[in-house]
Amino acid sequence: MKYDVSERLIWLKGEILHVNDAKINVLAPTSQFGLNVFEGIPCYWNDDAKQLYAFRLEDHYNRLYRSAGLLQIDCPYSKEELKKAFIDTIKANEYDENLSVRQTLFVDGFGSWGSEGPVEMFIAPIPRGRTSAEYNKKGLRVCVSTWTRINENDMSPRIKCGANYINSRNGQREALKKGFDTCLFLNVKGTVSEGPGSCFFMVKDGKVITPLLSDSVLESITRDTIMIIAKDLGYEVEERSIAPDELYTADEAFLCGSAMELTPILLIDDYALQEGEITKKLHAAYLDAALGRSERYKDWVTAIY
Repeated sequence: MKYDVSERLIWLKGEILHVNDAKINVLAPTSQFGLNVFEGIPCYWNDDAKQLYAFRLEDHYNRLYRSAGLLQIDCPYSKEELKKAFIDTIKANEYDENLSVRQTLFVDGFGSWGSEGPVEMFIAPIPRGRTSAEYNKKGLRVCVSTWTRINENDMSPRIKCGANYINSRNGQREALKKGFDTCLFLNVKGTVSEGPGSCFFMVKDGKVITPLLSDSVLESITRDTIMIIAKDLGYEVEERSIAPDELYTADEAFLCGSAMELTPILLIDDYALQEGEITKKLHAAYLDAALGRSERYKDWVTAIY
C-alpha cells in the first residue's frame, strides 16, 4: 500500500483528490438525510498473475442504476464513465492488495430530502483489512435482533442507499452491546431476513437454503454468486422463508456480502454451530472466482492493470 488510508486519493466530482481535500457541503441532502446510493465493489489481488481484479463490476453498476431509479435520482454518468473513474482511482493509489471500493452517487447542493439533484459522485477505495471488524473475523457470534428489518412498504431494502443503513446500525449496535459480533434481523412477517449489510444462508441435510428476496432482503450480488456456485458444485439450493427456530437446528450457517465474503456463523443466540465442509467449499470456490482463477467464471472479473 503506497498511501495510508488517511492519505489516500479518492475521486470526487471528476477529480482525483487527496482524501482530506475532498469536501461536500454540510447542508447537502446527502449529509443531512443520507440521500445517496452506493456500491461496495470488491477487488482481489492475484499475486501469481500480478493483477487486481474487480468482481462482477457490471452487475454492481446495474444495481447502482436500479437503486438510483427507485430513489428517483438521475445518474449523470454512463457505465463507461463509472468504470473509467473507478479504475483511474485505484491506479492513482497504486493498489496491489484486496480492496473494498465505495462508489457513491449523492445529492449535493442546498436542497432537502425531496430533492432530485444535483447528483455527484465519489469513489473511495480502502484495503479490506481496514474495513469494519465483523468483516475481518474467521467466525461470527450472532444474535437475533429485536429490531425489525425494513420492508417494501416503508424503506425498500432493494435500494442500496445510505439512509437504509440506519436500520442496520440499530441492529449492529444492539448486537455489540450484548457481546455478539453482529445480528440477524427478522422481517415484519417474523421470518428471517438478513444481517446488517450481509445475506444469510444455512445448510440443512446437505441443502443450501436462503431467504426469499421478498423476505426484506437486498438483491445481493454475493448472494447470487453463492447460489450459482452452489448449484454448479451440485448442491440443491432452496430460496424460501425461514422460521426463527430453524436457525438453531441448522447444520451450518454463514453470512455473506461483498465486504464479508463468506463468514461462518459459530453461535446464534445460545446455540452453537460448527463451520461445516459445505461452507468451506463454497468460500474456496468464491475466492477462486474472485481471483480470476476459475475459467467457468472468467466473465465475472475485470482486470484493473
